[in-house]
Amino acid sequence: MSVMQGIQLIVDMIILAIFVGAVFFVIYLIFVDRKQDQHSILRNYPVLGRVRYFFEKIGPEMRQYLMQSDNEATPFSRKDYLDVVKAGKYKSRIGGFGSRRDFTEPGFYLQNSLFPNEASELEIDQTKKLNTKIYKLDNEGLFSREEHREDAHVDPYLLTDNHAVVLGKNAAHPFKIKRLIGQSGMSYGALGKNAITALSKGLGLAEGTWMNTGEGGLSDHHLKGNVDIIFQIGPGLFGVRDEDGNFSEEKFIEKSQVEHVKAFELKLAQGAKTRGGHVEAEKVTEEIAKIRNVKPFTTINSPNRFTFIHNNIDLLNFIAHLQKLSGKPVGFKMVVGNITMLEALVKDMKDTGIYPDFITVDGGEGGTGATYQELEDTVGLPLFSALPILDGVLKKNGLRDDIKIIASGKLITPDKVAIALGLGADLVQIARAMMMSVGCIMAQQCHTNDCPVGVATTDPDKEKGLVVEEKQYRVTNYVVSMHEGLFNLAAACGVKSPTEINVKHLLYRNENGEIMTGEQYVKKLYKGLEEAI
Repeated sequence: MSVMQGIQLIVDMIILAIFVGAVFFVIYLIFVDRKQDQHSILRNYPVLGRVRYFFEKIGPEMRQYLMQSDNEATPFSRKDYLDVVKAGKYKSRIGGFGSRRDFTEPGFYLQNSLFPNEASELEIDQTKKLNTKIYKLDNEGLFSREEHREDAHVDPYLLTDNHAVVLGKNAAHPFKIKRLIGQSGMSYGALGKNAITALSKGLGLAEGTWMNTGEGGLSDHHLKGNVDIIFQIGPGLFGVRDEDGNFSEEKFIEKSQVEHVKAFELKLAQGAKTRGGHVEAEKVTEEIAKIRNVKPFTTINSPNRFTFIHNNIDLLNFIAHLQKLSGKPVGFKMVVGNITMLEALVKDMKDTGIYPDFITVDGGEGGTGATYQELEDTVGLPLFSALPILDGVLKKNGLRDDIKIIASGKLITPDKVAIALGLGADLVQIARAMMMSVGCIMAQQCHTNDCPVGVATTDPDKEKGLVVEEKQYRVTNYVVSMHEGLFNLAAACGVKSPTEINVKHLLYRNENGEIMTGEQYVKKLYKGLEEAI
């Protein structure tokens, strides 16, 4: 027998073995599936039923990569995702051959000046270069991408001191911020330690920005980047509670004395998560349990509101108490939905003279975690409707100069941030794009502890996939690139800083092609709601 004949015989035997194995496997499936009583399709079609489940399982990935266009898919399209990744890896927002935006859809536009500002006319603090690493593409083939990282010294695009935003201007320890963009609340526990560490270090390298802890408390991982911190306090009181789950003044004062904790945010709601916080048991490691003062490996369902806050006065008194204890800015996070209750709350602020230093308004389309479908899809107004309403209510009561507004909800590119600024925001918090910067591929497994890239998981094996040293620079690049884009838009609008972008710079095109100025849009929106009340 020749060598070729021997090889052919081996190949034939392998093929025969595979065929025989497949036959026996099919017979096994038929035997098992005919006996089970849970799935009708498997009882009637054991083989085709399994094929159906296979394609059902991989369907989201197939649609994302092969079937949907760049502008399809929710909550973020492929274009959205690539916009974030390009800014993080390459510090680039440049595209070719024209926009891929659907200009037939209703939406906002910025009014450009006939005489835009030159770069030298903008008010930017470029005093200190930032050290980062940026990817350079060498070769991109069908099955591989060859690229390398290079050290880079980049302009920071910070706000100048006279344009810096100050939270708690009357506080003993006001928080001065030289960036308009920071990280929204994402807890350690919902995200793994490598993700939190990469975010902390990346934001720290970017300078002038901040990191919101989320309601899960303050960990050592948050502090590794020496970044400024907004400590979020949710109804579960994690990090500021005693063993019985009650608010602890002692622990709160302890957190307020941490150098990098610059402000506190009470979480009344997130996106449409009136459900309250939720973390699966397998995510609650002993370390996370210690930080939150709960039992390890036990599912955490925090209340959907603070159990000791029953009305507006309770809320305002608690805010005043925290302001006095800490000497630092205190605000709260809310979703705008019930306009009557919002009006009453702001009126009580005016009447009592007690008010927060800032209000974070989260659009109903926001949210990095998991919640029920009925809450996720319908409860709370989208951000671009909610923002002007909150701004208008505060102005109506003469409190707008005393209370800063932070906006959150899918503001992942400079143009979306600029629109939010025009509709009343002073600052912007971003969550999911920050996740994309540290490796999120939108697998939508955040609540299962099975995140395939090690971002939204505390599974040590999966966390290994996220290399902190590599991802931290992507966060830095993303933040800096976003601010560079904001200054580009400021120049186009004819102002010297993005802090000067306001409602007069906006246009809105409705579904009929009719154009409204930003002021007309806001007046129509708010007037209509006032009449409805």
